[in-house]
Amino acid sequence: MLTKIIKNIKGDKQIWTIILILAVVSLMVVYSSTRSLAYKYRGGNNEFYLLKQLSVLLFGISITFFTHLVDHRYFSRVAQLFMILSVPLLLYTLFFGVELNDAKRWVTLPILNLTFQTSDFAKMALIMYTSRMLSKKQGVIKSFKEGFLPVMIPIIMIVGLILPENLSSAAILFMTNLIIMFIGRVNMKYIGATIFAGAVLLGVVILVGYLSPEKGRIYTWKNRIEQYVSGDTKELSYQVQQANIAVAKGGVIRFAPGKSEQCNYLPHPYSDYIYATIIEEYGLLGGAFIIFVYLWLLYRIIKLVKDSPRAFGALMAVGLGMSLVIQAFINMGVSVNLLPVTGLTLPFVSMGGSSIWFNGFALGIILSVSRDIEEGKNVKVRNVDIDSDDLPKRRKNNLNQELPV
Repeated sequence: MLTKIIKNIKGDKQIWTIILILAVVSLMVVYSSTRSLAYKYRGGNNEFYLLKQLSVLLFGISITFFTHLVDHRYFSRVAQLFMILSVPLLLYTLFFGVELNDAKRWVTLPILNLTFQTSDFAKMALIMYTSRMLSKKQGVIKSFKEGFLPVMIPIIMIVGLILPENLSSAAILFMTNLIIMFIGRVNMKYIGATIFAGAVLLGVVILVGYLSPEKGRIYTWKNRIEQYVSGDTKELSYQVQQANIAVAKGGVIRFAPGKSEQCNYLPHPYSDYIYATIIEEYGLLGGAFIIFVYLWLLYRIIKLVKDSPRAFGALMAVGLGMSLVIQAFINMGVSVNLLPVTGLTLPFVSMGGSSIWFNGFALGIILSVSRDIEEGKNVKVRNVDIDSDDLPKRRKNNLNQELPV
């Protein structure tokens, strides 16, 4: 059975290696950082959280495996369905979502009793849909009415629904879609105007925050930014203080798995601040290794974009990959006090459930694109009638063709 599964593993082997590395790191650090949680809720049974994280990761990797076997062109149709579902889900979350830490970001599925962030689902849906629209609009992509507006309107709609309760996720999603639009050859003056409009909107949000009463999400954003800039030592900066202590204890070189002390004081050391726990146990070199792994993933995805014969696959891979990497670097920046508190987790490392499964689905799509490239190269090698010198020209031309689905 295992041999059969291994034989069916296709796509970029280096991306598979990265997934396994992140999974192993996750198990090690989640096990060591959940001691206080285990003592408080499980009578000191730390193995409970280890086994729970193991099962979540195995299911996430299974999602990756089965997703990568699907021809990525089918996700063009899936993107339409996901977009249709995203809007009512986000609206439901805004009004009836589960509130945690003063934010309504979660909904609970009634039958499965599974709680998940609807923004994770909507983020993936929008990236896939934007990639689809860009690939189909290549013939008129420089047109404002026919090329830009049909792509931009869904972005504004989804980002606008995420923004009230999850500013950081909305910002990452907006930035990621702008990157996809740039790669998809959207007119730069339209992208520039969009960035300007986004900056103006952010300024308005900040202004409203200063004029608003001391409650709600806008006040929370204002409070976090003020404390970050001023170095205030109140509630939120307590997290930063404990994270700084964890980083200082780690030093440059350390190998102390399971010996983190700050996880007993640091809020959410197994999710939001798991990177600080990694540095405390493995030093700055351990932290640098995690940075290298995500940069490695980014490099492999960029290589896929260069090799992909289809615009849809290339845009979808880079969009989903950039979203994961940007989130990872924001999480790490928060942990070392380079950025204000955001509440974002470290993809495929932080303890979680649905977030890991969504990441697994995204990585599966990226590997599906990689598998298509790999199989295409094998066909070309076997087909002696194809002139190898003509392949780069054919690939370039294919990028401008409408999606053949």
